[in-house]
Amino acid sequence: MTEKRVQIYYRRLPDNVRIFNQRVVLEQKDVIITLSEPIFLPEPMTTGGRTMLENGSLALWFTFPDQWHDIGLFHKADRTFTGLYANILTPPDMKGDVWRTVDLFLDLWWPADGPLELLDEDELTEAFEKGLIDDRVVWYARTEASRLLELARKGAWPPPIVREWTLERALEALG
Repeated sequence: MTEKRVQIYYRRLPDNVRIFNQRVVLEQKDVIITLSEPIFLPEPMTTGGRTMLENGSLALWFTFPDQWHDIGLFHKADRTFTGLYANILTPPDMKGDVWRTVDLFLDLWWPADGPLELLDEDELTEAFEKGLIDDRVVWYARTEASRLLELARKGAWPPPIVREWTLERALEALG
């Protein structure tokens, strides 16, 4: 049996498009779980002095059709869980195995050993000031980030499926 894959065209304004080729782990009407290939970076991705991703890292992604965010479970190369990362983005345009979305700059980071943080507000402001996005898009981005932060404070985010699916479970499902 051939494994199902998707190509995700992830646009970072103004014109940076990255294409991610990911394996589909689980496909349901309200969520599709995909697994990245091992990630290679010129230097580790960090915040607050903590490593989020490094060369050889894997990320398990939860994509929610019609939602303004996705969720990644980040792991180091040795598969140690580093935290939960949520991109605020446009709802993905999903046509078969090709998906397209636009990053809206704001991100949420919930390290394995720390509190939930909102990242990159300065990048959102800068994009607005440069005319890359309009006030309507800024409103959507901030509203979604605020909504997720509030749900997290109430213990209602992330959704149960994110807690149920670990990297180990995904790798086992893929065989």
